[in-house]
Amino acid sequence: MKRVFSGVKPTGHLTLGNYLGAMRRWVAVDQHQADALFSVVDLHALTVEHDPARVRRLSRQAATLLLAVGLDPERCTVFVQSHVDEHARLSYLLECVATDGEMRRMIQYKEKAVRERARGGSVRLSLLTYPVLMAADILAYGTEEVPVGEDQAQHVELARDVAVRFNQRYGHTFVVPRATSPGMAARVMNLQEPTSKMGKSDDVGPGIVYLLDEPDVVRKKVMRAVTDSGRDVVYDRAGRPGVANLLEILAACTGGNPEALSGVYESYGALKKDTAEAVVEVLRPVQQRHKELCADPGYVEGVLRDGADRARAMARPTVDAAYRAIGLLPAPSDTRAGAGAVVNAAR
Repeated sequence: MKRVFSGVKPTGHLTLGNYLGAMRRWVAVDQHQADALFSVVDLHALTVEHDPARVRRLSRQAATLLLAVGLDPERCTVFVQSHVDEHARLSYLLECVATDGEMRRMIQYKEKAVRERARGGSVRLSLLTYPVLMAADILAYGTEEVPVGEDQAQHVELARDVAVRFNQRYGHTFVVPRATSPGMAARVMNLQEPTSKMGKSDDVGPGIVYLLDEPDVVRKKVMRAVTDSGRDVVYDRAGRPGVANLLEILAACTGGNPEALSGVYESYGALKKDTAEAVVEVLRPVQQRHKELCADPGYVEGVLRDGADRARAMARPTVDAAYRAIGLLPAPSDTRAGAGAVVNAAR
């Protein structure tokens, strides 16, 4: 069975875009057809200025939502990245294989560095090197497929390049992964800026529907969505992005076709109303399950503990092999026994 790795970064509250664009496929397809790992990649949240308490809170919320949307810990591995030391261990080795030029060509680094400087902040070194940590996330598990959107494809290519280079220099150690297109995923855009993706890192804004938004909040956001200058409901992503976004969201929530749906509506108001109700209904079971899980924190803790144990057992042999291959001296297998022998000899 193929191995798949996917992660969510706790830099903001998870959104409708996260669910329709990735998480729904994880539940419906990946956890059934692959040896799948799903991680809250909290180390990636440290690359920019952050509040430690908020990162912890969002990490717990993200983990709970992974279970609430339907991931089954009996079928897949759900864990928090920082609970498995192998991610950080392998990241440094891969930094010793990657190049400065590769890091600086990463599109997301360029965009985020500009934003950080515009805010008057300094750019952390980890912002430059985090694609290597992402490669470590993937390569530590012998991942074969990484379902990603276009904005993350460059990072998977880096993981492939680093894996091939390591294998050529130090002997075959890593499976070379490939990016796959999440076929059933929907592309959800910001309701106020329909040419921009609905991203969770934008902390506030009426254009973002969060998974835990109350129904009335969802309705208000959708009803206030930006449309276009015309009055007829036409599906035209390039020319009418606002209406196209609403049609795509409605189609994703109802299993319809956006082009076919465009012929059903004669006004933007009717389209918005139906889209709002469709989103509310899609989120209702997720929110109900999230409420139940929050009332049983011990269950979530147990899932994360067991998930980390399984993930660690999968990753450690590969990471240990990488340490040996690159030239590091193996650690003594039982230092405690050795210390005991010294004590006994002294007696």
